[in-house]
Amino acid sequence: MEFSLFYFADGQGTGREQYRLLLDGARFADTHGFSAVWTPERHFHEFGGLYPNPAVTAAALAATTERVAIRAGSVVGPLHHPVRIAEEWSVVDNLSNGRVGLSFAPGWHAEDFVLRPENYVRRREILLETIETVRRLWRQESVELPDSDGKPVAVRSYPAPVQPELPLWLTSAGSPQTFQQAGELGLGLLTHLLGQDLDELAKKIEVYRCARPQGARGAAGHVALMLHTFLGADREVVRETVRRPFTEYIRSSISLIMKAAGDIMPGVDPDELDPEDLEFLVERSFDRYFDTGGLFGTVEDGLRTLERLTVLGVDEVACLIDFGVDTDQVLAALDHLALLKDAWSAREAGS
Repeated sequence: MEFSLFYFADGQGTGREQYRLLLDGARFADTHGFSAVWTPERHFHEFGGLYPNPAVTAAALAATTERVAIRAGSVVGPLHHPVRIAEEWSVVDNLSNGRVGLSFAPGWHAEDFVLRPENYVRRREILLETIETVRRLWRQESVELPDSDGKPVAVRSYPAPVQPELPLWLTSAGSPQTFQQAGELGLGLLTHLLGQDLDELAKKIEVYRCARPQGARGAAGHVALMLHTFLGADREVVRETVRRPFTEYIRSSISLIMKAAGDIMPGVDPDELDPEDLEFLVERSFDRYFDTGGLFGTVEDGLRTLERLTVLGVDEVACLIDFGVDTDQVLAALDHLALLKDAWSAREAGS
């Protein structure tokens, strides 16, 4: 099992202080044997608004780390020209000496597509076209693209990357079709528990594995699971530490995580809920995430969670740590996460 850090949401303070958890957390991951640091692409919302372009945050991480992989989780392919994706991430690959990886997504919010409104309807098809073009450009192949007159012109992107092949994942919100597609394309799979429980996830991972081409490099593929994470010495202390900030996190992002509450209040529009019903939904969501949908509690609690995830076929736990707990508390809690990682590695070595 690999361990990585994942960032998506909360910033505290102003200026550089908003990114202190990202930068200091990445340095911790770099010096404590973590596999990767992931940053997302988010637009037009405070929730995740620190991360409109993962290539920019990745460049900062490349300059301040030496070993940890630097990944986008994810790049919304239909919002960008494939040449710009290849160019920007090749720069980061050079700055990091070959540590880049990308997870692609088709996008889901119509408002995001003010950047490329013409691509919304065909976003899934365009994503596949974008992935193929970026792969070819990354290999330094010439690609024909239309110029201002619509005439095809052969172009090649620069600078040349360090890695001959770009490590790629496909981001899935839980659709079995996306799991299958990631397998068929020979990509890794990045997913989360917003809208799917562990039993459902196990079935979809099997779909992913079965769809992988026989004889493909890394034939079994790679499944990374994003989990909200905070560990400490006492489970109840952890619960009370994360309760207020994580509850506020859920409340601020409720429209994004309604699928996660589908088994509680199916078909409910959060904008139409009265305050009491909304509080009920938020509290139930908190309990679900703390008990079964995250990596919370003690190292011993974490080991039990990892045992379950291993049986399911998860290869990497992408630990989302920026959901509102005080920055210094989160950084201190990383010591417990490192203890969990080392304990799990020792268990795997002894098995």
